[in-house]
Order: sequence, then structure tokens, then C-alpha cells
Amino acid sequence: MSHYHAVVWIDHREAKVFHFSPTEVEKLVLHPDRPTKHIHHKSGSIGSGHTTADHEFLHAVAQSFADAGAVLITGAGSAKNELVAHVEHHDPKLKALIKGVETVDHPTDGQLVAHARKYFNAEDRMTP
Repeated sequence: MSHYHAVVWIDHREAKVFHFSPTEVEKLVLHPDRPTKHIHHKSGSIGSGHTTADHEFLHAVAQSFADAGAVLITGAGSAKNELVAHVEHHDPKLKALIKGVETVDHPTDGQLVAHARKYFNAEDRMTP
């Protein structure tokens, strides 16, 4: 089944990808091979205390929405921005699919899809 719209909710432990129409939803959950743990930066230590992006995970997430016509990227932290940066650098043809990037805490699946439907309803009316 193919749907035009997709919404992604991502953090460093998982990505939920929903392809949807006004009446149907397909869900895909992706997990990185090496999930990151929260790192606390200690004063006097070398390095930023941040982990590097998992490019294999980000690539899998990007490929999961490659067949959509329009995508909304969401998440609570920096992973959503890392996904967009990954797409811009490694999959530039997919950048045109990304119609928005929003900070969204930890919604239920139903809340996320309802938010995305509302977002695209407004977005679609503004697109010629």
C-alpha cells in the first residue's frame, strides 16, 4: 500500500515512521544497531560528551520515507536535526520530500498521526 504523506518521530533509540492517508495508516519502527546511552559530560574531561550520529540508522530512516510524496520530521531532541542533516549530505534527492521539522515531545501514535494529518491538511491547501 502506498500513501502520499509520511511522518517520522525520531530520537537516538528509535524512529517511528507512519505512512498515511485520510483513513489509513502504516507504521514502521526502526532501531539503531548500537543504541546510544545518555552521556553526562564531566568537567575536566576531553571531548564534548556527545555521541556521533549513527549514519546507518539515519540512512535506514531516510530510506523508509523515500517513496512518500511529503514528509514531516518530528522528535523531542536533536535526532530530528541529525536526520535532516544526514539527508542533505547523503541523500539530497530526499530533501525535497521534507516539508517540515517540528519539535514534538513523546506523543502517542494516534496523536502523532492526527498532528501530521492536520499539518498536511493546512500545508496541502497552501500548495498550488
